[in-house]
Amino acid sequence: MGKGDEKSMKETKLLGETELAEGRYVYCVVNGAAKLSLGNIGIAKAEVYTVPHEDVAAVVHACQSQPYQSKDANKVMEWVLSHNDVVDGATEHFGTVIPFSFDTIVKGSDITVKDWLRRCHEKFKHELERLSQRAEYVVRIFSDEERLVERVLAEDQALRELKEKTGKMPERAGYLFRRKLELKLNDACNATRAKLTEEFASQIEEHVEEMEIERRVTHLPENCKDKKLVAAFSCLVHEDNVKGLGQALGKIGQEGYAVRFTGPWAPFSFVKPEEI
Repeated sequence: MGKGDEKSMKETKLLGETELAEGRYVYCVVNGAAKLSLGNIGIAKAEVYTVPHEDVAAVVHACQSQPYQSKDANKVMEWVLSHNDVVDGATEHFGTVIPFSFDTIVKGSDITVKDWLRRCHEKFKHELERLSQRAEYVVRIFSDEERLVERVLAEDQALRELKEKTGKMPERAGYLFRRKLELKLNDACNATRAKLTEEFASQIEEHVEEMEIERRVTHLPENCKDKKLVAAFSCLVHEDNVKGLGQALGKIGQEGYAVRFTGPWAPFSFVKPEEI
């Protein structure tokens, strides 16, 4: 083998390694047939642009084909917020979007993305049609803890009797009974929250097309931290039904519950990437 052949093999190997390292960070897929630059609005000020195929396009930025990782929680949060900002901007620019979760990366170049759009074109078009004129709205319903306990006691005679009995007992002698009451009240409150979730869902379901009950909510607004979260929903709502949903939630608020209703958001909760 000559030196020229050896050099050519080394260059080919290096080129292959470069291609393997190349990737495209995907924010969302939209309706569109033109290649456009949206500016340096991406994660870490990366240039965001569209990669079109026929009448759909992916909103991406060029990156390495490896996850965004950092031990700095603030930096990760900054990346996530940047991701969401790009999706919101794409929604304003293109209308309906199919949003992807943070750190969705396609290994390869724009050609790879085009091939992905080609292979999944029919599914993307169907999904864009399904989500057209629709957005995600988030509903949180809170109750004062005292109000929740009052409802539990009103519906459970055995708990009322245990509470009355415990209240008449001396401090030391009544410790175990108070602990028993505390545990039973906690279980009963959880059961009541589940029941209320079903009741609230039935009151708003006619105004939403799809609904997800959120079982874990990590962030609570400051003005509700002294209350108990009773129910949490993510709802896919047609633009014609937003007013009706707001009115239904207003009636729940008139019953003494605190209601937090936010949106419109890109429909992250209602996109299933594994089906695309």
